[in-house]
Amino acid sequence: MNQAAVRVAERSKWSQFWVLSKPRVVQMIVFCALIGMVLAVPTVPTAAQLQLMVVACLGIWLVASAAAAFNCLVEKAIDARMNRTSWRPTARGELSDWQALLFSAALCSAGCWLLWWYVNPLTMWLTFATFVGYAVIYTVILKPLTPQNIVIGGASGAMPPVLGWAAMRGDLAPDAWVLFLIIFLWTPPHFWALALYRVEDYRKSGLPMLPVTHGMQFTSLQVFLYTLVLFATCLLPVVYGMSGWFYLVVAVVLSGIFCLYGWALWRNYSDALARRTFRWSLWHLAGVFAALLVDHFLAMAGWA
Repeated sequence: MNQAAVRVAERSKWSQFWVLSKPRVVQMIVFCALIGMVLAVPTVPTAAQLQLMVVACLGIWLVASAAAAFNCLVEKAIDARMNRTSWRPTARGELSDWQALLFSAALCSAGCWLLWWYVNPLTMWLTFATFVGYAVIYTVILKPLTPQNIVIGGASGAMPPVLGWAAMRGDLAPDAWVLFLIIFLWTPPHFWALALYRVEDYRKSGLPMLPVTHGMQFTSLQVFLYTLVLFATCLLPVVYGMSGWFYLVVAVVLSGIFCLYGWALWRNYSDALARRTFRWSLWHLAGVFAALLVDHFLAMAGWA
């Protein structure tokens, strides 16, 4: 039994529900949604706007956690065959199907209720559609069907800044879709880097992930090509006039390093390098969106 499994076995039932919600993944989702909210407000947020941000973040967090729990329920048999996920409560039978389903339904209902009554109906419907896109269309249909699952399913994962923008503005401006596009094109190299060094796990799972169906060299090339496209996409906020020099410098540095990782992975593959590429992808997305936030406030102060 690995250490993660031991820790889960020692946890209370409520702690296992917390694990089921994939809190680290959801934290990144809420962070990206918050960036969308802040960028949607051209001035320093008022007290009322800050309150709206808090409620919107809570609603999005609840629905995202519900999607994560539903994903764990649907994939419990697959998770049980993979070292990376075999410690999850559903995979180990620590939580029953009904417990996981009711937990997911309760979180989704509470989140949608908050967003409908205290934010706006557009944000609620977009967030619910994202839940369906990830928990049903991606998890149930696309993931076991095609090696391009993560490319198509990445649309759901790219929605948080759009949700954040809609929460504050009640509309879907082009700025929000620029942020969407960055995450959408970031998703394949991020997940394929993980799939490369976890290829045996995915082979045992039966999922048609790209390294399993097309091999390591082909997948490494796809990672590199996507990092190049992502580099260009990360410049769009500057081209579109959303950001200034600070964001430009940070985006060029972070994206350039990501491209170098992709190139090295393609030319001289190793599991250790794939692992470092995956970890860098997390720093890349967090850094790019943090730079958008800082640049936004620099612009308001007249320094950008």
